[in-house]
Amino acid sequence: MPAIPQVTKTGPKTYTPAELVLGGQLVEARTGGVIGVAAAGSTKVLGVALTDAIPPASLATTPATDSYGRPVLNAAPLPTSTAVAYAGIEVPVTYSAAAAFGDRLVATAGGKVAPAAADADARTLVGVCTQVAGVAANATGLMRTL
Repeated sequence: MPAIPQVTKTGPKTYTPAELVLGGQLVEARTGGVIGVAAAGSTKVLGVALTDAIPPASLATTPATDSYGRPVLNAAPLPTSTAVAYAGIEVPVTYSAAAAFGDRLVATAGGKVAPAAADADARTLVGVCTQVAGVAANATGLMRTL
């Protein structure tokens, strides 16, 4: 094969969610080519969602109405796809436990991160804490994706 097309050089890459995804949550691959909020200890984490998104099936097929029965237009619906940062991109995420600068991180419930145990499975590592002062539990701080 003399040449192949380059699909992606640097992130982010866009995906369709299977559930509500909020910007800053870790997301994982799901069956059917869609993504969802990463589960604790997931080995299928793709990266960090950069924007909020809903599945296409969640779009209203009938317009909402006001108290007089008139249709109400939603001028700013949530998008049905989101960009996902991965491979060395630094993004703010929510930490479910306190982390120190340089700690390796794993996914926790709700698409958050926490420091990895010393014997953590390498497949579960999702990033490195790059917040110089570290991050307190339930606070937002920087993470470099792996």
